[in-house]
Amino acid sequence: MARLKAFQGVVQQNADIADSVVVYIEEAHPSDGWVSTDAPYQIPKHRCLEDRLNAAQLMHLEVPGCPVVVDSMENSSNAAYGAYFDRLYILQEGKIVYQGGRGPEGYRITELRDWLDQYRETLGKSNNLVINV
Repeated sequence: MARLKAFQGVVQQNADIADSVVVYIEEAHPSDGWVSTDAPYQIPKHRCLEDRLNAAQLMHLEVPGCPVVVDSMENSSNAAYGAYFDRLYILQEGKIVYQGGRGPEGYRITELRDWLDQYRETLGKSNNLVINV
């Protein structure tokens, strides 16, 4: 859950330049499967979309202010983005401009923060001037 708190901080700090969303995919450590001893919740493997939606409600409580959407039961988002267990992305104009490593080892919130900081700097250096006549 520490990662979620760090993610929430980045979301809040950059709300003026970036929209954020959490995509809840299949449960990495279901209580009836590969159980994690430090899991804060006991969530069984999703058998239907309703199970996944209910589990996603817990995720929404952990990242208030950030929309949470749910992957299909076919795991199409997970397959398309290679997100299992967790992964950070930045998309700009429909293109991936930042792809973090696969979590948990490759999940580096500092890289995401650095990318957004650099992007903020480029926005500040923009020489675009609009004159209304």
